Amino acid sequence: MNDFRPNPSLLLETSWEVCNKQGGIYTVLTSRAHEMMKRHDGRIIFIGPLLTEQEDFPTDFENTVPAILEDWHRDAAPSLDLRYVCGSWRTPGSPPVVLVDFEPLYAQKATLYYEMWEHFGIQSNKGYGDYDEASLFGIAAAQTMHSLCEYLCPEDQPAIGIFNEWMLGMGLLYSKRKTPRLKTLFLTHATTTGRSIAGNNKALYAYMPGYNGDQMAAELGVEAKHGIEKAAAHQSDTFATVSELTAKECRQLLERDPMVLPNGFEPNFVPQGEEYERRRAEARKRLLHVAEHLTGKRLPADTLLIATSGRYEYRNKGIDLFIDAASEAGRSGKLRTPTLAFILVPAWVAGARADLQYLLNHPDPTEYKEKPLPYPFLTHWLHDIQEQTISKRLDESAGSAGEVSFIFVPCYLNRKDGIFGLGYYDLLIGMDLTVFPSYYEPWGYTPLESIAFGIPTVTTDLSGFGLWAMQERGSRDDFSTGVAVIKRTDDNYAEAVQAIADLLYRWPAESTDRTACRLAAMQTASHAEWRLFYDRYEEAYSELLSRD
Repeated sequence: MNDFRPNPSLLLETSWEVCNKQGGIYTVLTSRAHEMMKRHDGRIIFIGPLLTEQEDFPTDFENTVPAILEDWHRDAAPSLDLRYVCGSWRTPGSPPVVLVDFEPLYAQKATLYYEMWEHFGIQSNKGYGDYDEASLFGIAAAQTMHSLCEYLCPEDQPAIGIFNEWMLGMGLLYSKRKTPRLKTLFLTHATTTGRSIAGNNKALYAYMPGYNGDQMAAELGVEAKHGIEKAAAHQSDTFATVSELTAKECRQLLERDPMVLPNGFEPNFVPQGEEYERRRAEARKRLLHVAEHLTGKRLPADTLLIATSGRYEYRNKGIDLFIDAASEAGRSGKLRTPTLAFILVPAWVAGARADLQYLLNHPDPTEYKEKPLPYPFLTHWLHDIQEQTISKRLDESAGSAGEVSFIFVPCYLNRKDGIFGLGYYDLLIGMDLTVFPSYYEPWGYTPLESIAFGIPTVTTDLSGFGLWAMQERGSRDDFSTGVAVIKRTDDNYAEAVQAIADLLYRWPAESTDRTACRLAAMQTASHAEWRLFYDRYEEAYSELLSRD
């Protein structure tokens, strides 16, 4: 490997998820930040949205101006038309952060969109949903980058800007015109059109060679987002994605061959030794406590705890497959212990259940009547409980899963949910096994997080992480490496259901064997740490900085 380590004078990265905890990209950035700060002498600044509907700053934002931003914040920021706050991200490495309020740009939207149409052919009139807020934030981030470059980076020194996903694509396009000295890296974690094809129950993989990205984007109503993404891919100095799986999408749908920059994990997030065991025991106790009061069942200490989590994409993330596979296993009579199957997927939450809160907070045995609460699978009320896909499915199939009880946790686990009072990692560490049977999964951060915490996982060969595990560690459909990889295609749903059910039957009964699986999972995770994967980013920077 080349020993040269590029060290730009300034490395700027922007994403909607900076200090905005939602989705897998948030975890990618927070876990990568520590390695970035080490390798680039702290010359890193993240730029995120200042969401005005929030009364307070995000909980992971430290509102103290770091040294690298002091002069800019005092001298340059006040002269700009946007409102900024400067601080640090409360994550390993504590990288500097600028949060920008993009609301003032709504008054200039027509002019800004016209310029994007004039120079890049972007049809913003076909945008909807989160299109405006993403695009205007992208432009605000680009304006911020311009000011930071002008103030902090000498003319003869290199500066790099990293733009994540289509949501920052318009920002990259703005930078190409306004800040040409900024070397740009566009990183797409999933293509807009590929995700839409899969999400609309169309066969993505069998017909990939025949798909036209522009045509499919028009058919699926994502023309504007696709247009930004495609333009950013072609206008960026370097274009990248997270796996070879998604690289195939980029070649076909965006018509440019990307670099592959896989997602790693920062081991500093994982407790060690006695602290690990303490937190695992605490998590299991809380999970069983909540489940007992919700379902009205007394559960043994060795209850098998399995979980799936991630974005609410019922088919893409394999939530449908998880439910069917766990139900099949529960009905079979082959499971060695009662099983709780947790679905940790944020939905449209109305609030924590008051009846469940009462039972949890008033542990009077007379209040425990060993009968289930209404909707005994749901920890929080939903606004659309009768229409929401997961809750509807679990309600319709209640009692038909034998030894398996489902628990749907539809909220963000930020320690303020009102039921568990723990974060996602705080509960993940208490699981025995996770299952992520995705149909569409560009990388697959949730299974990587799982094995980093010593929780063996099931994934598929349609996830970037699953392919990596097969190639790097020889993972197959067992738990010898802590990662079981099942085969998924456009049309083998029934076979995949049975494959996962078989893995649940084969989960070892002995605690010593389970411990061996956990150790194997941690060993596999050590091969995917950022200290190893970040070398790929430095290769991308070398390519950027070698250009005139």
